Amino acid sequence: MDRFASISVFVAAVDEGSLVAAGRRFGLSASMAGKYLGALEAQLNVRLLQRSTRSLSLTDAGRAYYLRCKRILDELDDADSEASDAHSTARGTLRVAAPVTFGALHMGDVVARYLENHPNVNIEVSLDDRYVDLQNNGIDVAIRIGRLPDSQLVARRLAPCRMTVCASPAFIGREGVPLTPEDLQRAPRLAFSEAVSIPEWTLSDAEGRVHTIDGPYRMQANNMQMLLSATLAGLGVAYGPTFVFGPHIRTGDLTVLLPEYRAPELTVHAVYPTARYVPSKVRRFIEYLADAFGEPPPWDVY
Repeated sequence: MDRFASISVFVAAVDEGSLVAAGRRFGLSASMAGKYLGALEAQLNVRLLQRSTRSLSLTDAGRAYYLRCKRILDELDDADSEASDAHSTARGTLRVAAPVTFGALHMGDVVARYLENHPNVNIEVSLDDRYVDLQNNGIDVAIRIGRLPDSQLVARRLAPCRMTVCASPAFIGREGVPLTPEDLQRAPRLAFSEAVSIPEWTLSDAEGRVHTIDGPYRMQANNMQMLLSATLAGLGVAYGPTFVFGPHIRTGDLTVLLPEYRAPELTVHAVYPTARYVPSKVRRFIEYLADAFGEPPPWDVY
């Protein structure tokens, strides 16, 4: 008998709990399903299922064989779906989550290009600096910045996220240039209050020694755009990602402080719920993100 059909009947019998139900899935009688299972056990020379008139139970050998066969059949289903999906038209609603400022500053063009080239897809974008539960909120793909907590999510690296210390020329002209981390301790500091991965200001010197700058803030905000405005206005020194401050450093509206010190580097990831069969609308959107934010990212200044 066909080996693949026998394996499929065996897995279905375990999943459904009976040979009758397994046969029904494939349009077979219960006796024919039993013959497929018997042929498989004969080929393997091992008992896979203990059978009675009322129930089925896996033997030890059957349990190990079932797990491997189940995985193989799932992978085959995924391969079939991806192959048929590769040349199909992406369609449906794509739900995307991203941090507020990153999404507002850098994702608009990506979304616009994607929609232009995929007329059968609609996009819903949710911007929130808190981590959103993808599965409970029906999110297809999310942008995560920083260290990823252990989870069942699949992550694809998109770009580095470098941190910087900066201030406006007006502030520097009024207060002078901080030359050491200790100088920053005494400077009016502007901080993002919702930082997840790096809650404190840290810098490393050429010898690898880590310096933590702490103490009271002149201003805290839970919105990075407001923090940027305060920095540009000369209210103090800011510590944050180059995807926010980089374009203004490039134009000279902001100046990097303590350039000989290095701040921690984070990573921008695209995360999605599962590696099993990623729909074309999701897979193609992630490719757009990777193309837009690849090395070096467009906001970088280092």
